[in-house]
Amino acid sequence: MAASNFHYVVFLVMAISVVSSIPKSWAARNLLQTSQPGLPTIPTLPKATLPPLPAMPNLPTATLPPLPSTPLPTLPANPSLPKPTLPPLPTTMPTIPNAVLPPLPSMPTMPSIPNLPTTMPSFPFLSPPPSN
Repeated sequence: MAASNFHYVVFLVMAISVVSSIPKSWAARNLLQTSQPGLPTIPTLPKATLPPLPAMPNLPTATLPPLPSTPLPTLPANPSLPKPTLPPLPTTMPTIPNAVLPPLPSMPTMPSIPNLPTTMPSFPFLSPPPSN
C-alpha cells in the first residue's frame, strides 16, 4: 500500500514538473521572437588619479672583498692505457645440429558443408497478379 502511494506521489510530481515547464518554453520562444530593446548606455567613470610614487632611496653600496688571485690547481694528466686486443672473429659459421622431431599426428577429417541454395524459390501466392 505504501509503495503504491509512493509511486503515485512520484508520478504526480513528475507530471506537475512537465506541465509547469511548458509555459516557460513558450515564454522563452516569445522572448526569442521579439525584437531586442535598446540597451542602456554605460556611463563613463572618472579616471582615478594616483598619488606619485616616492623616490627611490639611495642605498649604500656594498664593498666586497676582492677575489683571490691564485690560479686554480691543474688536473693530473690521464695515464695512457694499453689498447685492448680482441680475439679474431671466426671465419666459418658453426654447424647447428639437426633436431629430429617426432611426426605430427594425423588431423581428423572435417565434415563437408552442404551447398546452400543461393536463389529464392518462387511461390505462386507471392507473385504479382498478371497484368491485363
